[in-house]
Amino acid sequence: MMDDPAPARVIAKAGWVHVVDRRLLCVRSHGKAAFYIPGGKPEAGEDLAAALRREIVEELGVRLADPLVPAGEVAAPADGAANAIVTITLFSAPPLGTPAPAGEIAELRWRAPADAGLTSAATALVLKQLKDDHVID
Repeated sequence: MMDDPAPARVIAKAGWVHVVDRRLLCVRSHGKAAFYIPGGKPEAGEDLAAALRREIVEELGVRLADPLVPAGEVAAPADGAANAIVTITLFSAPPLGTPAPAGEIAELRWRAPADAGLTSAATALVLKQLKDDHVID
């Protein structure tokens, strides 16, 4: 009798949905190929909203206006992590300033559903949902 495989580890993150001219803002970290939705994991004692605010300042050099508006959730296999699922709780809010690559971010791009092959699995799901909702083309 074979042992059951270990359950997948869940990585909880917060993500920022920012659409301009019917394109989704995506970022790429230094040394990585895939683009992903900006955001990240909470630190100890931090909720998802606070983590998102901190990560956006670190990654893009801007603060997010109040309020953060819930924009759904996606779950997909985590990039570069064996036997892990990433769940991203999505929020939208206008930036206070113009986002620009900072910290670990090498570049930002405005992506459409046709660019899903250039993104993480979770970001591809966000692109699909935004297209299905007629938010992006």
